[in-house]
Amino acid sequence: MSLTIYDTQSGQKRPFVPLAEGEVKMYVCGITAYDYCHIGHARSALIFDMIAAYLRYRGYRLTYVRNFTDIDDKIINRAREQGLSSEELAGRFIEEFYTDMRQLGVAAPDFEPKATEHIPEIIELIARLIDRGLAYQAGGDVYFAVDQFPAYGALSGRNLDELQAGARVSVSEIKRNPMDFALWKGSKPGEPTWDSPWGPGRPGWHIECSAMSHKYLGEHFDIHGGGEDLVFPHHENELAQSTGVSGGPFVNYWVHHAFVTINDEKMSKSLHNFLTIREVLRDHHPEALRLMVFSTHYRHPLDFSEAALRDAQLGVNRLYSCLADCQQLPPGLEGVKAQASAEEAELLDSLGPRFCEALDNDFNTAQGLGVLFEGVKTINRIRQSLPKKPAASDIELLRRAALALAELGGILGLLSQEPALFLAEQQEAHLREIGMSRDELQVMIDERLAARNRKDWARADSIRDLLLARRIELKDGPQGTAWKVAAS
Repeated sequence: MSLTIYDTQSGQKRPFVPLAEGEVKMYVCGITAYDYCHIGHARSALIFDMIAAYLRYRGYRLTYVRNFTDIDDKIINRAREQGLSSEELAGRFIEEFYTDMRQLGVAAPDFEPKATEHIPEIIELIARLIDRGLAYQAGGDVYFAVDQFPAYGALSGRNLDELQAGARVSVSEIKRNPMDFALWKGSKPGEPTWDSPWGPGRPGWHIECSAMSHKYLGEHFDIHGGGEDLVFPHHENELAQSTGVSGGPFVNYWVHHAFVTINDEKMSKSLHNFLTIREVLRDHHPEALRLMVFSTHYRHPLDFSEAALRDAQLGVNRLYSCLADCQQLPPGLEGVKAQASAEEAELLDSLGPRFCEALDNDFNTAQGLGVLFEGVKTINRIRQSLPKKPAASDIELLRRAALALAELGGILGLLSQEPALFLAEQQEAHLREIGMSRDELQVMIDERLAARNRKDWARADSIRDLLLARRIELKDGPQGTAWKVAAS
């Protein structure tokens, strides 16, 4: 199966055919740097981190650009409130963004341009739009003339006449059409300004992305991504001004992810119902957040809850436990009958192709995770059936499958740690959560063992049940009694 991608503009999945064979150019709208990032931003960063990783896994030479909006009304207003310059405020929250991305394990794009570093490119693009009759100056402002661009609305599917009918223009505005949008804003007292042919001012929001994507990827590239809230007006306006200035196509595949919700309501700063990335990661492992995000297809809303995040943590633990158990496998012997059936061997040896088949279906990570957990279930079933002297073919099969799990999980940013170390850290975190030390736990394990030795099964069982109520599951084996964090 070849890769298919849902394209917002066409409204359907389309086979992915890059403009240049073996190469992909991708631009993603980044943050407006005026506050800490919430988990809606985390979802966006993780989705496009996964897409970039998968494209590279499939052998494409990817150029990935993600911008920063570092000049904007929100930045100016917040900076004024805090007694800072816009540059200081944006710089601070760009650094905070980097801190969050490092904690999430998000790889850096190839280019991370800032709007304020591309003023000459922005001015040049605006001038070209004016020359083409697609933009006009009004006072110190410059606007894009939407009625001069017949294809306006092609991305969002909105009708310009209906948009105009529903629009309102205040008395102070000097636009020719209520739907015209600002490319350049004349300077106001106390705002950052740059010189331009139209007087001092600053760029509008939409034009910055066209200028930066053109610079780093050219006027026509493969993938443009962002949240579904950007489809209109931001990406619609980008499409209009970029296509208008070049006279040719702009983007081949528009990829938009759905919102994060809390109780089915969109998470956003304006609604004051958001959780920052660092608040979530204070109590939860980054890979648990990743697994929760990827358990839902990117085009479907993701409803955040503590319960879902705890379940995701148990899923991550299960993946790591499987790898840790495979690291402890004994040597295999030739001439011993294999325990794995032909069907089980085929299932494990096909993990890679079946995982790719899932992600080839419009990056369906939920299906991909299903493949991984089916693999874990099969590995555990075979491993638990092994005799003391297992067959070499079984051991080789299990080790091969464990390597595949680690590699495929890595595409999703999972299984990045050494398994035994990860599980030990999770145990420590759980003990802190329930207020128990390792020494206290060991006393109870030793007491249970003593009860078993004197055949006091009631006492041994009561200790086991007491620990299980605190989500500590005991496992007796030849090397003694081990424990793990049990499912809730």
